[in-house]
Amino acid sequence: MKHSWSYNSYDIKDGLKPGSTEFRYFFMVSKGDEKKCRYCVWITPEAVSRFDAAKDFEAIVSSRKEDWVKWVKEKIDAGDFRDRALKFDTSGETEINLADAGGHVTMDSP
Repeated sequence: MKHSWSYNSYDIKDGLKPGSTEFRYFFMVSKGDEKKCRYCVWITPEAVSRFDAAKDFEAIVSSRKEDWVKWVKEKIDAGDFRDRALKFDTSGETEINLADAGGHVTMDSP
């Protein structure tokens, strides 16, 4: 993960999924040595151009990360440590369980 920060005694590591051709930005939340959950921002290929015409993932992160960090902090404040994804597609924005996304938003597959 590219960045590390702390919030309310939780450690968060975040970054783009390395080598992915789809936009997947992960936040890994832990407390000490205990992994608490993963949050993911997933922008489907059809929707990426809504965020940046050139489909530049780093430019998207630069322009939107503040909103996503706020979402992560709200989840932590609410005690919601389920693995969740904030999915953006052509119809808009939806929050889903990572498990419901199947293989599309894992840390393991490119």
